[in-house]
Amino acid sequence: MSVRAGQGSDEVLVSQAVWDYLAAAGRPWLVDFEDKQGLSADIIRRGERGGCCAVRLSPVEGSSRARTGMMESLVSPVTRKAFIDLCRCARKEMTKQEAAPKRKRSLLPCVAAMEPDGERSLLPPPPPQPRRSQRQQQKYRKSADMDTCVVLPMQQEASARTVSELVVCHEEESTVCSICMGEMVEKTTLDKCGHAFCRSCLEQAFQVKKACPVCRLVYGQLIGNQPANGSMMVERDPDLELPGHEGYGCICIIYSFPPGLQAQEHPNPGVRYPGTDRVAYLPDNPEGNRVLRMLRRAFEQRLIFTIGTSMTTGMHNVITWNDIHHKTSIWGGPRCFGYPDPTYLVRVTEELREKGITAD
Repeated sequence: MSVRAGQGSDEVLVSQAVWDYLAAAGRPWLVDFEDKQGLSADIIRRGERGGCCAVRLSPVEGSSRARTGMMESLVSPVTRKAFIDLCRCARKEMTKQEAAPKRKRSLLPCVAAMEPDGERSLLPPPPPQPRRSQRQQQKYRKSADMDTCVVLPMQQEASARTVSELVVCHEEESTVCSICMGEMVEKTTLDKCGHAFCRSCLEQAFQVKKACPVCRLVYGQLIGNQPANGSMMVERDPDLELPGHEGYGCICIIYSFPPGLQAQEHPNPGVRYPGTDRVAYLPDNPEGNRVLRMLRRAFEQRLIFTIGTSMTTGMHNVITWNDIHHKTSIWGGPRCFGYPDPTYLVRVTEELREKGITAD
């Protein structure tokens, strides 16, 4: 069964309730994550009946990521893992708050034994202690230092604790669903990658995109929303050498799209979009030809282009690249989307693999 794409690998599926919590009471944690990672987290799609939602991680304006440009690299697995850990911690705090009325108060990990301004502790005064010998007192102090905790209101706790202090226990990861951040119900394990989720959470996630929400490994064949009236032509120039690939010729890929009307799968059905021609370059060596075969399959599955807003011109309702990066210049290096770029063929192979396109 195929599933429609058009979404980037910078998206994370999370529980709607967890995201609402992060956007309100857990906002300081979210701001701290954005400051440290140089990314902003914004909801782009809400699931039906308040199930799961899609959150996009994009570079913050003025950050180092934004200056280098998202065309250089995708959101790293480490960054995605940090955001998932943040959501798990938010889920734990939600559980604590739900149980708070029964327990009357919740003990949180120690932030400080006393407020910085010298105010007295929020804990009630300790009960009188029996007289102890010197050895018993030393043993008691050591135990108390290890177990010291302080009770803070939710607002003070949220502002004091940072993302770096939210540690997720590895023992609990095997029983926690990465989508709803709760205990797994009807645990379902994906056969290729081995990641497990609640059955209902996985079914809702696959309705958005049939790929693992953690590692993004595709299950089935992705079909994109690239305009169907385009063409892909290939020319070879044995006398043109790309910087960094001396001794080999050049493969020129020519994409051509005439103007047309947007279909139901596009952002604005019935609205006209202009035609475009794009040229990309690959080295005419074994690695370049392998990438060429993969790009041809991606074009047939309508994954290379989409219709949206251009990142370079800001124009709406135009044909744009769709998260499979191409070298549109011969020279200039990565900043000019050209060569030399020693890791480009490896990166584009990984981008294609994430969409289910492999060299096999």
